[in-house]
Amino acid sequence: MDLTMLLEMAVSGEPGRVAVGSLADGTSYAELDRVARRIGARLAETGSERVALLDLNSEVTPLLLFGCAAAGLPLAPMSFRLTDEQLAAAAERLAPVTVVAGADFAHRIAEHPGVTVLPADELLAHGTAPGAAPDLVPGDPDRAAVLLATSGTTGTPKDAVLRHRHLASYIIGSVEFWAAGADEAILVSVPNYHVAGITSVLSSVYSGRRLVMLPQFSAEAWVETAAREQVTHAMVVPTMLGRVLDVLEGTGERLPALRHLSYGGGRMPLPTIERALGLLPHVGFVNAYGLTETSSTIAVLGPQDHRDAVLSDDPEARLRLGSVGRPLPTLELEIRDADGGVVTDGASGEVVVRGEQISGEYRTHSVLDADGWYHTRDRGRLDPGGFLFVEGRVDDVIVRGGENLSPGEIEDVLLEHPGVVEAAVVGVPDTEWGERVEVAVVRRPDTELSSEELQEWVRVRLRSAKVPARVHWREALPYSETGKLLRRVLVSELSQ
Repeated sequence: MDLTMLLEMAVSGEPGRVAVGSLADGTSYAELDRVARRIGARLAETGSERVALLDLNSEVTPLLLFGCAAAGLPLAPMSFRLTDEQLAAAAERLAPVTVVAGADFAHRIAEHPGVTVLPADELLAHGTAPGAAPDLVPGDPDRAAVLLATSGTTGTPKDAVLRHRHLASYIIGSVEFWAAGADEAILVSVPNYHVAGITSVLSSVYSGRRLVMLPQFSAEAWVETAAREQVTHAMVVPTMLGRVLDVLEGTGERLPALRHLSYGGGRMPLPTIERALGLLPHVGFVNAYGLTETSSTIAVLGPQDHRDAVLSDDPEARLRLGSVGRPLPTLELEIRDADGGVVTDGASGEVVVRGEQISGEYRTHSVLDADGWYHTRDRGRLDPGGFLFVEGRVDDVIVRGGENLSPGEIEDVLLEHPGVVEAAVVGVPDTEWGERVEVAVVRRPDTELSSEELQEWVRVRLRSAKVPARVHWREALPYSETGKLLRRVLVSELSQ
């Protein structure tokens, strides 16, 4: 199955239902299908092998996603936060490419052989003009559907290849067709160059849920839009949620229409999700863990799991609030030790996955092993109930005197201190221990807090080996464009 069939199925459900935008004047499913097909025909005329998108979130995102599918071309969203030099390099890497650029970004891409710039407004005008849409020819599910640039926290960007069969398998395996009520709406605030931005569009269209596109995230705009549009569903990354909670506490708004809030894209500090559960008790929270190369989610901690963890007297059950839940039933997940053996006793190791939705492929090569397993480079463990605890990247684990220490465990303790806003624990090279524990901390404004106080805070709650040797005070911590903490940047800075 290719992605155009997901839209065709949605049109068959209720063609007049609003698919994108406000209920009063949004785009219906039938119109989304018609315009996407016309856009696809226009893109096919360019002769390019790929289509890039350089723009904020808007109705152009779903139109271009399905338009590219109709044209048989892969869509490669680009980050508008890149420098002009980086954008030029990305376009060169994708050439021959047509770059669909928003009005505020077209000037940042220069046309030259292999790179054509097509203004988004011009393409939208062509798509929405009166006239019939061309018929669809069923596509090959093995074609590339989306190319997403990924390089972890450092390194040369690589274009992850998500084929139609990967994305369709994920959507069909995890979303119930046309299950959303006519009143449901999802606020898409994750950028279109993030895998969650792409899968939010696909899963919402397949389920019949109206898309509300937030051009660019700010906590104030997120809350205002969610209230105005009576948003029922949303997805955020951890840094977004913390800022949204600050606004909600400051304004008194509680978003009564909101029913379902999923989070992922990075490690969620326990104090943040506990605060959210207390502030929004009417909301079902979902922790969704996945990677670009796995077509998004591979494990889920659902709303009932959250409630059980908060209400339970069982210490093991309460700990599960810090997990990412259970693996999806549509895939296989194992924990492997350093020698490649499967860990079955709850010990930590590398998370590896296999299944129809797993890509594990870049434009230049595949990283799946001979048996089809994708090695995530995330370190984790499975508890007796099958709940997955992700402890960070394999390279982030601190090895102090031969002992493996989890940065996340220490960060959770630090974040319990009322004077700490953010904390990032890293391992810094040490001649005696191999690595020593250090931490970068953002203090609450007007808070008197010393290094010695924080060190003692950790010492009485954890073993002395986990006490940071040094505390570095920061105005802010380094994050990627999609909210991932850049630990390697901190390690580099603190090692000098």
